Amino acid sequence: MISALELPLVFVDLETTGANASGDRITEIGIVEVSEHGVSEWSTLVNPQAPISPFIQRLTGISNEMVSTAPTFAEVAGALLERLRGRLFIAHNVRFDYGFLRSEFKRAGLDFRADVLCTVKLSRKLFPQHPKHNLDALVERHQLPVTSRHRALADARAIHAFWCKIHEELPVESIQDALHELLKPPRLPPGLDVSTVEDLPEAHGVYLFYGENDAPLFIGKSSNIRRSALAHFAADRKHHRDTMIAEQIRRIAWIETAGDLGAQLTESRLLKTLHPVHNPPRKGDHELCAWKLEPADNGGMTVRLVYARELDFGTETGLYGLFSSKRKAVDALREIAAAHRLCLIQLGLEHPPQGKRASCSAYPHSHCKGLCVGKEAPGQHDIRLMGALARMMVQAWPFSGPVGIRETANWGSMMEIHLIDHWVYLGSVGSEQEIPQMPGARPAFELDVYKLLTHYLKQARIDIIPLTLATSQPEGVNPE
Repeated sequence: MISALELPLVFVDLETTGANASGDRITEIGIVEVSEHGVSEWSTLVNPQAPISPFIQRLTGISNEMVSTAPTFAEVAGALLERLRGRLFIAHNVRFDYGFLRSEFKRAGLDFRADVLCTVKLSRKLFPQHPKHNLDALVERHQLPVTSRHRALADARAIHAFWCKIHEELPVESIQDALHELLKPPRLPPGLDVSTVEDLPEAHGVYLFYGENDAPLFIGKSSNIRRSALAHFAADRKHHRDTMIAEQIRRIAWIETAGDLGAQLTESRLLKTLHPVHNPPRKGDHELCAWKLEPADNGGMTVRLVYARELDFGTETGLYGLFSSKRKAVDALREIAAAHRLCLIQLGLEHPPQGKRASCSAYPHSHCKGLCVGKEAPGQHDIRLMGALARMMVQAWPFSGPVGIRETANWGSMMEIHLIDHWVYLGSVGSEQEIPQMPGARPAFELDVYKLLTHYLKQARIDIIPLTLATSQPEGVNPE
């Protein structure tokens, strides 16, 4: 267990070109070292060997010109590693800084690992009564001395000042208890490589568990990949599934996304292609069906069951429901008929004897108003039928053609454009320049994607990009 006063410590802050450690680079490093020799500081600008976006330049004050003559990370890596090695690595949102440094050291051919402590989590543990724990909130709440923000050494000093302040404000025992909880190593299955777990990001995306022979075990989505993945291995596992996963897992992989929509779309695609054994079985859309409103022989309206394998549900109008099977569709229509006293014969749920006029089985029980025996006009029946179906109407595609939905992560560090055409997910790209002309057949209409997108489009702030894509009829549709 780490003592609250144990040395040595290193308080670290980085400035970077963005928030994605796999693609962005470090522009500045600031360190406050605490050891038996006292407190010392070290900082340097770093040439990221990549352009710094205008947004990041405004945020940090670090320009392309400032880093143009700075050393590259590889040039400072050896000296930096000596400063960090063997010390408790403390940072605000520590996985961000630790993840960037591990990635940069790996590019330089060096392996860096350390025990880490996140001061965001420490603040939450020690001061749960406060809603905010970002660095600005800590500076204001604890009156920490700060010369500037979003410069590496200044922020490292602020983190160190917070560490000193809590030792002035709180009993050592309270700090010790919090540290004991936060520094406990994650509980891991025996077949899992610890180094893989260290790299898990605290970001939106999808995580994948693999077993022997790289067999897919489980796929999950999360706003925090690291937290959700490790939760499967907690001591108080709530699901038998997690116990099975812990026994079988050999590898973790992940895909970061810009936000929740990208994570859900990616999860949907992977579940259908990989079929992991511990996810609930997913029913295919082969039997996906809906009721279509059509004219009847008596001049009124009726419904006909149609299938997504026959019609493009993304472009077809007059559809109601969306059901995974004929049985569910028929059951739903019978419930509607009973609730609104609709004629079972008019709806095609019953058929009178050939050449004879007869009432439907609902009429003798007053569950039909008598269209089948001529006691109700077809127009009146139509009004009630369309009113009953209204809440089940399949939503029409609200755009004139395909669109891109732009999703941006915090700081603008990662951006994705999700390409959608009539409720069909075509794929995602990282910039408008990458938007392809989509030749050939687009994927088929899928129920889960339709539900996801109709829900997402109800949000107030959505960045929509109209597109021109050369798409054709969806795959698997066989028109009559």
